[in-house]
Amino acid sequence: MLSRLVLTDFRNHADLTLVPGAGFVVLTGENGAGKTNVLEAVSLLAPGRGLRQATLSAVARQGGPGGFGVAGSLSPSRLREGLGEGPPTSAFPDGQPLPQPLPQAGGEILLATGTAPSAPERRIVRIQGAAASATALAEWLTVLWLTPAMDRLFVEPASERRRFLDRLTLALSPGHAVHANRYEAAMRARNRLLAEAAEGARIDGEWLGALEAQMAEHGAAIDAARRETVAALGARLAGQAEGPFARAGLALEGWTGAGDTLAADLAQGRRRDMAAGRTLAGPHRTDLAVTHLGKGQAAGLCSTGEQKALLLGIVIAHAGLVAQRTGRRPVLLLDEVAAHLDPRRRAALFAALADTGQVWMTGTEDALFAELSGTASHFTLPVPR
Repeated sequence: MLSRLVLTDFRNHADLTLVPGAGFVVLTGENGAGKTNVLEAVSLLAPGRGLRQATLSAVARQGGPGGFGVAGSLSPSRLREGLGEGPPTSAFPDGQPLPQPLPQAGGEILLATGTAPSAPERRIVRIQGAAASATALAEWLTVLWLTPAMDRLFVEPASERRRFLDRLTLALSPGHAVHANRYEAAMRARNRLLAEAAEGARIDGEWLGALEAQMAEHGAAIDAARRETVAALGARLAGQAEGPFARAGLALEGWTGAGDTLAADLAQGRRRDMAAGRTLAGPHRTDLAVTHLGKGQAAGLCSTGEQKALLLGIVIAHAGLVAQRTGRRPVLLLDEVAAHLDPRRRAALFAALADTGQVWMTGTEDALFAELSGTASHFTLPVPR
C-alpha cells in the first residue's frame, strides 16, 4: 500500500501531500477539487499512461513550470499485511524535476515519476532515486482502477477491453509490459515497411522477416500471459457464490493463432496487410469476451447497472487472485463508485472490498461512505482558487 503520496504541479494540485493508512482511503470534495486527479497520479506509479490515458504534457499544471512530479512511499516489509507509514517527502526538493530519496525508515521504497519542464513528453522514473524504466514499477506496486468512463467497457471497441485485460495481466506477470512494448514497436516498424512497399519502394526482406520474428516471439508471450490470466480469473469467478455482484464468465475471442505460427502467418499475409494498411494477425486483434453467468448473456447486452456489477465483480476477484499469487495486495482506485448505488448495495460493496487491500474512493459528500466500517482515511480536498 501507499503510505505517502506527494504531488507537485500535477493537474490542479500545485503541492499536495496525503498520508493514507491501510484499508479505505476516501477523497471527498466539490466538483473541481481534483479528486480524480489524485487517483490519476496514483495510477502513474504503475506502467502505462494512467487511468485517463493522457499525454504527459496534459497532466502538468496549467500555469506551472511545465513539468510535474508524483512520489509515493511504500513498505515492502509490510506489503503482505497492507500496512506501512512513510516518511515526509518533498516532490521537488532543490529544484529537481523528480523526488529525491530520503532516509527511509523500515526499508520503505520511494517510487517517483514525472517530467522536467525542458522535456514535457519524456517520462522520468526513479526507484529509490535511481533511474528506472516505467515497466519496472510493476515489480513494486500493482494498481487497478475503475472510472465512470469504464461503465461502457463492454460496448466500446475491442481495444478498450484489451487494455483492461492487459492491466489485469500485468498485475500477475510484470514482464507483460516489456513484451507488449516490444511487440508494438516491431509491429509499427513492419507497418512502415509495408506502407513504403505499397508506394513502390524496395524493402529489405531479411529485415522484414526479423521484425516478424520479433512479433512472433513477444506475441507468443503476450498471448500466453493473457490466457493464463483469463483462465485463473475465470476459475475464481466461477467458484464464487452468487452475491451482490454478477459473476462474469471470461474468454478470449478474435485472433486465436498460436504464437509458434504467427511468424508464418505474418509472412504469408504481407500483401493482405499491405492492402489493409495495418497488421491483421496477432494478439493485438484479440478481444476479451465477458458473459453474465447468471443470465447466460453477453455483457454488452446487459443493463448499465449489470455491466457495472460485472466490472466490480471482476476487479474484486482479481484483487484476491493477485494477493494469492503474489503475496502483495493491489491498490484499487474507484472513482465515483458509490454515486449511483443505494445504501444497501453500497454496504455490500464496502464489505466486499474490505479485505482487498488499500482502496481509494472518491465522492462529492461524506454521506456516500456512511456504510463504511473498519479502517478508513478521510481527506476533504478544497477547490483550488
